Amino acid sequence: MTDQLATSFVRRELVPQRPAPVVTTGFVGFLRTRLFNSPMNAVLTIVSALLLGFILVPTVRFMLVDAVWQGQDRNACLPENVGRAVGACWPFVQAKLTQLIYGFYPEAERWRVNLIFLLAVVLLIPLLIPRLPAKTLNAGLFFLAFPVVAYFLLHGGGIRGFGFTWFADAALAVANSLVDAGRKLADLGEGRGLFGLLSIGIGKALVLFGSALAIPIAPFTWLRDAIQTSGQPVWADLVLTAIIVSLLLFLLNGGFRTGWRALLLSGITFIGIGLVVAAMGLDHGGLPVVDSRLYGGLLVTLVVSVTGIVASMPIGIALALGRRASIPLIRVFSIAFIEFWRGVPLITVLFFATYMLPLFLPGNFTVDGLLRVLIGIALFSGAYNAEVIRGGLQAIPRGQAEAANALGLSYWKTTGLVVLPQALRHVIPGLVNSFIALFKDTTLVLIVAIFDLLGSLRAAFADPVWATPTTLFTGFAFTGLIYFVFCFGMSRYSLFVERRLNAHRRH
Repeated sequence: MTDQLATSFVRRELVPQRPAPVVTTGFVGFLRTRLFNSPMNAVLTIVSALLLGFILVPTVRFMLVDAVWQGQDRNACLPENVGRAVGACWPFVQAKLTQLIYGFYPEAERWRVNLIFLLAVVLLIPLLIPRLPAKTLNAGLFFLAFPVVAYFLLHGGGIRGFGFTWFADAALAVANSLVDAGRKLADLGEGRGLFGLLSIGIGKALVLFGSALAIPIAPFTWLRDAIQTSGQPVWADLVLTAIIVSLLLFLLNGGFRTGWRALLLSGITFIGIGLVVAAMGLDHGGLPVVDSRLYGGLLVTLVVSVTGIVASMPIGIALALGRRASIPLIRVFSIAFIEFWRGVPLITVLFFATYMLPLFLPGNFTVDGLLRVLIGIALFSGAYNAEVIRGGLQAIPRGQAEAANALGLSYWKTTGLVVLPQALRHVIPGLVNSFIALFKDTTLVLIVAIFDLLGSLRAAFADPVWATPTTLFTGFAFTGLIYFVFCFGMSRYSLFVERRLNAHRRH
């Protein structure tokens, strides 16, 4: 019986061959699993391919196939002269390339702009590569030394003094401004009743305070005048500033016990400053002065965007921390600042900084037009970055700060070493999104008569030598590619940073 049961379950025929497994790797596998794995996805794939073909084919045909690559004027890009349909007129871009990069910067001084671009690349690339060493020195050179060198290369001119003279001039200007404002306020209140008496009282108080402030400033102004009348005012001021700053750093960092490292670093820093001053001739007038109204093109776009990005980060961090502060005055000020700057459009900020701000300044005090725009954009972007960073701060559990406090860390060490690094890691996409938006919003400076890349392009369109039906589209296509390259580069680098910082969280 057992043998019969055993033999009854033995298969006497061969098993039919199974179908080959579905390919899930390679190009064919990608098509099957990603594009045509369901009827809906197949329809969407076909529709998307048709849309891409409808957009890409005419674009490639306009920019490459039907394009004109050589010519001296508009005649090279006219269909009746070429004998066919004409696409992009690239000779126009070649003829206006220097204007699109430098604007109206004097041709003989454009080597200064090229040197700035070279220095920026040399300092920025090592800073962006995580494996390279000396990040602290590199960051100090890029964020502190490079802006100063770039300013004197772009603007030209020299310096009359250094840190001590600047401090004395600023302190004296504040005292004189208080006295002048107090006198004007007191004169305004004459014969105006109760409010006039209040105005007179506040004005006299300002005059008294400004006069009292000028008394301790008097020795500094006397020493400033002595430095200015010396044979080498810049070097005398540099040496005096180096001595004062170095001694302060030496004493604040422990004096004879632990202050020698700070003293050495301070000395090296001032020696480097002296070498830069000597190399650029800043003590003898420096390079020829170039007015900021001559700046333009890609130069202005990079100056405005980089300055706005770099300056808005510390402003945004300070405002985000201030909005979460326990001190009511700081919290209210931060909230008011953020809501004010977020409540007005950037165009209004640019108009106010360019045309209305000079009305509120003293008569003998002027600020360069480009500098006013840079300050306005930095404050505007800082308010937006503050909310992005605050979102990251709220994502950090309270236990992180409590654990740091339990270990004896102060508020600043807890914030700088524990909370803020984690918060910034969380908000990298939002910050980079703000940076990209700021880079593209630099085109708005054209409204206040500053010619950025797009403004220089519009100025180039006014040249009748290159007036053709396709010149307009060619120019916008070229500038659009430039904006895309910069924005896409920032986006891809942010993804790289995200992957690197979140590597420990992978499972």
